[in-house]
Amino acid sequence: MRKRYVAIIVVLLLLIGGGVLYHSNFEYALLPEENDIKQYKANEQKGFDIWGKWISQHESNTQKSSTNEKKTLFSPEQGAIPIDERLLKLGREVFYKETFGNEVFLTDIMGIIDGPLTIGNMAKAILDLKGKGTTNLKVELAEDITIGDRTYKKGEKIDTGIDVPKGAYSPLGMPVVWNDGKIRIGISCAACHATVDPHTKKVIEGAPNNDLNAGLLMALATNSSAYFTHAHIEGLQKYIRSLDRKVIDSKGKEAILPDPEALEKEVDRIFASWPRGNFDSTIDMKANPSQIPDSFTLGDHPYGWSGFAAAGSFNGLTVFSNNVHAQNADSLAQSEISEPLFGIDEEVYLGTILQNAANPKLRYKPTTERKPSEFFQSVDPTPGVVGVNQLVAPPQFPKVSLVAPDGLIVSEKGFRFNEQNNAVAAWQNTLNPPDPKKRPTAEQIERGREVFVKAGCVSCHAGAHLTNHRVVFSQFIGTEPSRAQALKKTEKVFGEAVLYAPDTSVPIPKNAKVLKVPTDHLDKEQIRLAFAHGNSPGGYKVPSLIGLYWTAPYLHDGGVAVGRNGELGISGTVLKGIVPDPRNSLRALMDRKLREQVINANKSSKQLQDVHVSGEGHRYWIDEASGFTKEEQESVIDYLFSVTSP
Repeated sequence: MRKRYVAIIVVLLLLIGGGVLYHSNFEYALLPEENDIKQYKANEQKGFDIWGKWISQHESNTQKSSTNEKKTLFSPEQGAIPIDERLLKLGREVFYKETFGNEVFLTDIMGIIDGPLTIGNMAKAILDLKGKGTTNLKVELAEDITIGDRTYKKGEKIDTGIDVPKGAYSPLGMPVVWNDGKIRIGISCAACHATVDPHTKKVIEGAPNNDLNAGLLMALATNSSAYFTHAHIEGLQKYIRSLDRKVIDSKGKEAILPDPEALEKEVDRIFASWPRGNFDSTIDMKANPSQIPDSFTLGDHPYGWSGFAAAGSFNGLTVFSNNVHAQNADSLAQSEISEPLFGIDEEVYLGTILQNAANPKLRYKPTTERKPSEFFQSVDPTPGVVGVNQLVAPPQFPKVSLVAPDGLIVSEKGFRFNEQNNAVAAWQNTLNPPDPKKRPTAEQIERGREVFVKAGCVSCHAGAHLTNHRVVFSQFIGTEPSRAQALKKTEKVFGEAVLYAPDTSVPIPKNAKVLKVPTDHLDKEQIRLAFAHGNSPGGYKVPSLIGLYWTAPYLHDGGVAVGRNGELGISGTVLKGIVPDPRNSLRALMDRKLREQVINANKSSKQLQDVHVSGEGHRYWIDEASGFTKEEQESVIDYLFSVTSP
């Protein structure tokens, strides 16, 4: 009952917004209680992490060393992160509640709730659920909009893929902030990396929200072109329509900003083409969204589709956690390296993002009298740091590195440097998927394991975590190669892997202790593959197979999808609002005849071709042509669905 009252207050704030509240501040984010969670057996993680090496609490207590030696070994100067109840509690709160201020970018710059998608209609949709919960909040549009060749009408209900747990009156992973007389919404980790069980409507912590319609939600924003580097934009010159949008660039020369309406139309079209459950997390000026990953992270290093997050605390998981908020939630943060990354002058880059900002206070009017950077400095809500999120510049900034491939680190004032990233990484490592709805017998599991070994799958998916922790050449694995090269241009601005000591306070004081992060243990060729540096074509990491029941569809692009009734490909399932069936989809991953049908179905969709989703690659078969029976094929599926912990 208490949650209902709190939620009603939130909804009233969303709907009212009167002058009485103008000077008030209010924040609310859903933090599920224990009985709202679909239960699982958690991994024990208390102890210490020292640059990716975990030392259990028991091991640290029984080490045969002097007190002074222990103090040195487990000190912040050695990069040691104590994993205790406090840190794990903070990690869970960060996962569900923390936005690092991205509500400013999403609301004031991108205008995600200023167009046909409104906060009032979202609140109405939630109230209409009457506490029943949903895996897909359907929201009425407040006005007509045409995106590409599709017109959405006022009053039409769209599939948002936003999850609302049973008994809740606010979305999962979408904190609401009220300040300065304005409502803003932000995104936390839980919006993408937790979901609602379709049967019980309880929260599954760590499972991907595989129907989140992130592309369409952004396409409905009034200034989605603020995110243009995540779309297929070969150059801004193509969108220049007149010469009256002049600015002075960083070299003191006149430059022309693109027409905001022309750029907006193209970015909207591309974003609306993303399949549900996919997100383009790389700023490479190409449309190559990948499937939202799970957060069953223990032992699944290196992290990221290409394995780029390999160094530092928690075997790179801290780096991967930071990536979401430092780069994916604030494209302004890349302004100082826009020239080497995109071939776009810093002033033109800033001007393009801000010229159509939703909030007039942050909207830049092209002029030769005032550079975009000068305007932004005068209105920047987080002065002293690049972008609008709560970011800290690490020692090598503006260069990027193995431990800061985005260049910046999210860290809030009052916390320690990187503390919230470390906390959410530690907490994610405790997560395991719950059992599937129907668990096979011990005999079925053992038979499936035998076939899995016989088929040679363990050559890559080995050990307790069913991964060899390697990055594989994109040509070798045969999947769509676009994503594998997404970080290639970072080589131009790559620096040394250094960070401030983990006990450094934020804001960073002068003469703060700087640590060199150990990287000698990493295979240099693997790093080249992960970043596609040099002449490397790039690659994809071998993922863990823990929790496969909850992560359909399959492959990096999520292209291997089959519906419950045999609907083929993303074109026959996700694009039609049909949820892929885990068993049928996993069968298509290992059966060449079925996979061919899936690939052909995907190729029939220009929308999928535009965003490089095919379902091709990983040609390792367990089918009749490989000498396996249908029964053996099914037993492997039984085995893989049973793996719910290391």
